[in-house]
Amino acid sequence: MKYLLLKHYRGGPAPVVDYGSLDQWTPEEVDAHIQFMRDFAARLEETGEYVGEQALAPGGTFVRYDGEGRPPVTDGPFAETKDLIAGWMIIDVDSWDRAVQLAGELSAAPGPRGEPIHEWLEVRPFLTEPPTVTE
Repeated sequence: MKYLLLKHYRGGPAPVVDYGSLDQWTPEEVDAHIQFMRDFAARLEETGEYVGEQALAPGGTFVRYDGEGRPPVTDGPFAETKDLIAGWMIIDVDSWDRAVQLAGELSAAPGPRGEPIHEWLEVRPFLTEPPTVTE
């Protein structure tokens, strides 16, 4: 089963530790955080549970279909930056319990002073078949 692990810019339930934003960390703290995630992904590659990952920039825009021609684009309103997705990882594991276990491990990525940031990660299963519609 595939699951999406979503990292938020401080979104989700109240943070356990106020670690601030990455732009407030030292370069060494940022490097250690990123290396932790690289090592985590490498370990999952070895077990065959890793599918992919990507960090996301905080900027973006909303786009929608509006008939023929150029789709309308807007620069807002957006959710607050703290609610935007910072990045994602896709894992392919045997169970929901394993997905939750791995998300808990990833939540221990180091932040300022090398301490675990205890960030909340959103775990979302991939849709495997269309939902059943009943009338």
